[in-house]
Amino acid sequence: MSQNIERIKTLIVGSGPAGYTAAIYAARADLKPVLYTGMEPGGQLTTTTEVDNFPGYPQGVDGPTMMVELQEQAERFGTQVRIGMITEVQLSKEIGGIHKAMVDGKTPIEAETVIISTGATAKYLNIPSEQKLRGGGVSACAVCDGFFYKGQEVAIVGAGDTAAEEASYLANICSKVTMLVRKGEMRASKAMQHRVNSLDNIVIKYFTEVEEVLGDQVVEGLRMVNNQTGEKEDIAITGLFIAIGHKPNTDIFKGQLDMDETGYVHTKGKTTKTNLPGVFACGDVQDKEYRQAITAAGTGCMAALDAERYLATVE
Repeated sequence: MSQNIERIKTLIVGSGPAGYTAAIYAARADLKPVLYTGMEPGGQLTTTTEVDNFPGYPQGVDGPTMMVELQEQAERFGTQVRIGMITEVQLSKEIGGIHKAMVDGKTPIEAETVIISTGATAKYLNIPSEQKLRGGGVSACAVCDGFFYKGQEVAIVGAGDTAAEEASYLANICSKVTMLVRKGEMRASKAMQHRVNSLDNIVIKYFTEVEEVLGDQVVEGLRMVNNQTGEKEDIAITGLFIAIGHKPNTDIFKGQLDMDETGYVHTKGKTTKTNLPGVFACGDVQDKEYRQAITAAGTGCMAALDAERYLATVE
């Protein structure tokens, strides 16, 4: 028996600030967007307790509340928000071609345009005490959450450019920053290493790893272990920042979209256009530099405008 396959004008894959902003603009342009939330509706901000740096919230807002409000705004203009995950795609290479997707491994759909806003997942150490205190002092974004630890002692785990940059950022607002480096040297560029070493309130612990994050409801300390000698040391901190990288959620698009070596989608110039016509990428899935809610929202707007202009040329 033949199956009637639903055809969508604009399919948005993933929620979060990028996806919902794309949905708001696409709906207002009468692109009749359908948004699939993915496994984590609302994206990374649903694990953030306080958002103080998004314009329009003078008293701040908690991440889950902000995501609910963005969803409601998108739905107000006619976006269909569906709980589900796009598990497979077959993207057309032809201008005006139809893109095919599978929802939850069983329901096929078709789309004239696709906006990818699947985001990136921060890498964690995956030890129980760390996971328990995510949102209670354990963070993967110093720029997002460092403000809450002004004048306090914190620690950061990582050895690359991002870790060095975030350690420097924290050193400007925190009284002391302990940096844990697993090996005997940092992977960061010489310039970034020099910046870190020039700051008096950054203490670098080489050959050092986290054994346990101390605290019941919030971070109260850190138990470190020297991976050469086995010697353990406890320090008192109020915040722990994990800066060991992010993994873009692009596995289902590999082999079809141009990406860098780590899986971030390449976009053309200052647009959100990918290498395939009618397919656009926005938010952290194509941005490994800024990774902020406001920049993700901005590229979500751009993706919707790019999709609208594309459809105007093929219809």
